[in-house]
Amino acid sequence: MKHSSITIFAVAALSAALALADSSSSTPTPPSPAQIAAQEVARLTTLLTLSSAQQTTATTIFTTEETTLATIHTSLQTARSALKTAVQSDDVTTIDAQAAEIGTLTGEAVKAQGEADGAFFVLLTTPQQTIYNELRNGPGPGGHGGPGGPGGGVPGGGPGFGHP
Repeated sequence: MKHSSITIFAVAALSAALALADSSSSTPTPPSPAQIAAQEVARLTTLLTLSSAQQTTATTIFTTEETTLATIHTSLQTARSALKTAVQSDDVTTIDAQAAEIGTLTGEAVKAQGEADGAFFVLLTTPQQTIYNELRNGPGPGGHGGPGGPGGGVPGGGPGFGHP
């Protein structure tokens, strides 16, 4: 009796593990711009003690930024794919065009991040700005979210301002 209970438990555990493994093989859905913004605002609220009015405005700022960055990211993927194809066929004209497009898109991403960072910064009180600057200029070259630091940057690579 004890042996059959252990066998039944083992079979049930194995079945559950296989079911979980099977469900995890699908590609997860990336977070939406609004979800990314909400997570960022929640993090910044904890770090800076944002008021509810600041949270509302910050959510709008970061949702707009993330929506813009998502569009740019899609365009960057397309341009990089076209560049790869052009390189493989030694199509110099298309290489030039795609390189210029990638440069333009990277500039647009840095601009969107800088504008959002600036709009958020002026929303803060002086003590919050001091803390925010300390977070941005944390340990190491460029700080945690400074140019080229983690947490910021252009989708798909490259330097950017980002958030701390």
